[in-house]
Amino acid sequence: MLPLRLGVNVDHVATVRQARGAPYPDPVEAAIAAIEAGAHSITVHLREDRRHIQDHDVQRLLAANPAPVNLEMAVTDEMVGIACRFKPRYVCLVPEKRQERTTEGGLDVAGQLPRIREVCQRLADAGIEVSLFVDPDLRQLEACVASGAPHLEIHTGTYADVANFEAAAREFVVIAGFAEAAHKAGVEVHAGHGLNLHNVGPVAGIPEVVELNIGHSLVSRALMVGMAGAVREMLVAMQAGRRAR
Repeated sequence: MLPLRLGVNVDHVATVRQARGAPYPDPVEAAIAAIEAGAHSITVHLREDRRHIQDHDVQRLLAANPAPVNLEMAVTDEMVGIACRFKPRYVCLVPEKRQERTTEGGLDVAGQLPRIREVCQRLADAGIEVSLFVDPDLRQLEACVASGAPHLEIHTGTYADVANFEAAAREFVVIAGFAEAAHKAGVEVHAGHGLNLHNVGPVAGIPEVVELNIGHSLVSRALMVGMAGAVREMLVAMQAGRRAR
């Protein structure tokens, strides 16, 4: 089975900071603590409205953090320009709406394939590896392959948010089948959104998934046990899920 990595999203450390307009808590400090505790990469979403992460956070993170940085962003000329200027290791293209509380659903790659293909090429030319955040829909997989992006991230929000075990089990079967198909198509498979200590195990056990990106639940847990403790707990839960497969 392939090794499994943990990417930690520190957006909501910045959410707490922005609530008071203070210089703390610092998402870069949180990112470094996460890496020291065993996380493999750091994710930040630079939103168009700058509701949490700011441009200077991305710059400081790239300068101070020894681990790879994954920049989530909308498919806009502004964000593509920022990515090409900052040059993070990875970019994950996501849908974005101003009124949403968090990212709702996957990117419609199939519906805007020429634009996605163009952006993927621009980012690749800048030396940036691209991931596409998509729902587990085989039509979207076909478009991801056609886009030239080497990675995709499965949106696990529906699985995480369902109200009962039976619905979660049905959604898990869809995710696992999609991951297998994506791997066979030659795309590296990541997953994330809504994952926590209680539901991460089955997703961690999908053999084709090589990376989980987790943010809100980790930052929430860090309020109780610290960032290092939250990361270590998640790594244990992920490893248990992997072994149980």
